[in-house]
Amino acid sequence: MLINFFLTLKKYQVRTTMRELLDLLNALKHEVVFSDVNAFYYLSRTVMVKDELQYDKFDLAFADYFKGIQAIDIFDQNIPNEWLRKELEKRLSPEEKAELKAMGGLDKLMETLQERLNEQEKRHQGGNKWIGTGGTSPFGAYGDNPEGVRIGQDGNRNFSAVKVWDKRTFKNFSDDESLSSRNIQMALRKLRRFARTGAAEVLDIHDTIGATAKNAGLLDIKMAPERHNAVKVLVFFDVGGSMDAHVRQVQELFSAVHSEFKYLEYFYFHNCVYEGVWKDNARRAQTISIDEITRSFGRDYKCIFVGDATMGPYEITYPGGSVEHWNEHAGEYYLNQLLMHFNASVWLNPQPEQVWRYHHSIQIIRQFMSERMYGLTVKGLEEAMSTLVKKH
Repeated sequence: MLINFFLTLKKYQVRTTMRELLDLLNALKHEVVFSDVNAFYYLSRTVMVKDELQYDKFDLAFADYFKGIQAIDIFDQNIPNEWLRKELEKRLSPEEKAELKAMGGLDKLMETLQERLNEQEKRHQGGNKWIGTGGTSPFGAYGDNPEGVRIGQDGNRNFSAVKVWDKRTFKNFSDDESLSSRNIQMALRKLRRFARTGAAEVLDIHDTIGATAKNAGLLDIKMAPERHNAVKVLVFFDVGGSMDAHVRQVQELFSAVHSEFKYLEYFYFHNCVYEGVWKDNARRAQTISIDEITRSFGRDYKCIFVGDATMGPYEITYPGGSVEHWNEHAGEYYLNQLLMHFNASVWLNPQPEQVWRYHHSIQIIRQFMSERMYGLTVKGLEEAMSTLVKKH
């Protein structure tokens, strides 16, 4: 059951495995969906596809398998929209259709289409040869032919096309896309996957059953590593001032890191890290010193700063530069304490990367971070997690 569907997914290079197919079959067994193609589409996509970047390939495979629509990219050419503009529709009577002869097989049809593309120079309507509309040509839209290639038409009319060439206008998943809880979690998992430890001390039931069956019923116990999520994360969030414009985006990040990491600690600061940070914005006077932070958290914690780094340069480079209090040492002094203590650290900046060069303070922070500043985008977060992994 659904083996051919699985093979179709593989044909379209959807990265899925037999494990996902078995999960889908199990969901159908429990009647998660029943007699509803649309519901099955969403169920199968959820189960079979683990990466949103694969959605387009899945859609092509699904359409091919369930609707018989094969996706084609003919000769890597574009057809002008003008040629396919709808002004009239052609509908033949059964007698008229009987008089038309099919092109003579798919190969001949595609060969003829290539010839038309090479020769045609303008729009045609109502004819029987060129790519156009409202005629009896086998190529185009809103016409009538017993065997043709439907090009650019909005939906099906006669169910006679042997190929469909529709312009696919899906918006690509962008690496510069703003973050949501979903894609934040996907990026954060890159860090989590590389920080698991454990000893081989847990019974692997599935492997034991398989090995016992292969061993003619003699018990063959298999053990597997007991995997613990050992990654430890320390996050410092900039709050207030210019960061107010990024509250929603940072809140998404805050929610995601809470759900992804077992060992997580977070603190707040304003503009630049000074001698103290805090846990509760309603009680900012109750600060925790940077010295205490370095005493309390080991070097193995992954340190993440989240802030727009937009401030007066003196707030980083001069004692007393803070806009809120007198700081005995420059902000760079305290920031350097943290960077020297933790083995791995990155800075996530919600400001659009194209404006970074216009802020002197951002350039200063980037220099202190040894260029380990990344945008708060899908691409930026994945690069930041890769950097933390390499420092592991």
